Amino acid sequence: MTAHRVVVIGSGFGGLAAVKALKRAPVDVTMIARTQHHLFQPLLYQVATGILSEGEIAPSTRRILRDQRNAEVLLGDVVDIDLASRTVVSELLGRQYRTPYDSLIVAAGAGQSYFGNDHFAEFAPGIKTLDDALEIRARIVGAFEAAERCGDVDLRQRLLTFTVIGAGPTGVELAGQLAELAGRTLKGEFRSIDPTAARVILLDAAPAVLAPMGANLGAKAQARLRQLGVEIQLGATVVDVDVDGLMVRYSDGAMGRIESACKVWSAGVSASPLARLIAQQAGAEVDRAGRLVVLPDLTVPGHPNVFVVGDMAAVPGVPGMAQGAMQGAKYAARAIRADLLGHCPPLQGPFHCVEREPFHYLDKGSMATVSRFSAVAKVGRLEVAGIFAWLAWLLLHLVYLVGFKSKVTTVISWAATFLTMNRGQLTVTEQQVSVFDAPDHPETHDRSDIPDPAVDAA
Repeated sequence: MTAHRVVVIGSGFGGLAAVKALKRAPVDVTMIARTQHHLFQPLLYQVATGILSEGEIAPSTRRILRDQRNAEVLLGDVVDIDLASRTVVSELLGRQYRTPYDSLIVAAGAGQSYFGNDHFAEFAPGIKTLDDALEIRARIVGAFEAAERCGDVDLRQRLLTFTVIGAGPTGVELAGQLAELAGRTLKGEFRSIDPTAARVILLDAAPAVLAPMGANLGAKAQARLRQLGVEIQLGATVVDVDVDGLMVRYSDGAMGRIESACKVWSAGVSASPLARLIAQQAGAEVDRAGRLVVLPDLTVPGHPNVFVVGDMAAVPGVPGMAQGAMQGAKYAARAIRADLLGHCPPLQGPFHCVEREPFHYLDKGSMATVSRFSAVAKVGRLEVAGIFAWLAWLLLHLVYLVGFKSKVTTVISWAATFLTMNRGQLTVTEQQVSVFDAPDHPETHDRSDIPDPAVDAA
């Protein structure tokens, strides 16, 4: 008899956890993902600011699963899921492939949300993928390099103004590292500009920084950011973005403009379009963020063999964090194993042979770094800020990094950065910098107002 076929969509925290949890199950597992790596998304901001290389946080999925004999990895962008015929349709290099399944675990994650203003993405990229992080790094480095060659004072100020939209964990972490990059790492490296004079602005429509973590930790994070020189504007809603800056509407109704060449968006997320596609077929609902409203056992209504986990699933009390995705994926794997032990006919349609206990999420807390030696952490009622929270953050993220080599090289990179303030990953290529569309003004290259030492010497 053919083994039970489990298809897992996505190679993120949820997808990888699901495949690993089925390692010793009597099933054949096929992972289909649009990338060939497993991305440790919480550390993307460190790639964007030159602390880590992309390889340290994105090992090859094939390498990770090479010893799991019942697992197969396929590269492809899933474009359709046919619940009736139990097939997944994916595309690669212009060709379509159909993969049948008996059980399906969908963990395709979420992308950046611009709240209906998708055209903002051209000027303010999000930070959800490796491509995003590398583009942001190129924009940051490109802004400093363009400012060094710029003879126009106003344009130079615009190039040295960095704006982060969204004061959640990613926005806070990115703003803090931008401030340290400009204020410490790049200090003394340029001759015509002073990197320490760069402005870092953090915007959010909410009235507090790190609002989900509570007023106490939010206030401590905000105070530390201000010590670093970060300008914080709360109750500020971005209403327009262009190449030169952004328009902001404040809580009192006033409008303002910020001239800023380099902008990063970290204000919201939107579930994979696959959630809406599944909902349409199953007659299910999606919430405002596009997440599928699943049953208590994380399955699609009417399809007990189709599980949706992680950022794609709307589950009360479960945040869009790595822990939620991993716990949901392991729960789905256990449910599949339990159904098979109930002697269900695996090839004769959807099955549900055992009474499933509802999924229960164990909240292990939340953390966010603010700067070197400073972080905030909340575990239950316990709230910690400062260096102890920072050390706990380092240890926790090191534990969840995949692969011994990744752990070792990450520790070395962290030590080099946090002990010396040097960053070994600020190299960008001409092709990467070309993505950064700095304001195209003749003054950018006009250095006539800056003395030429060679001419003076002559």
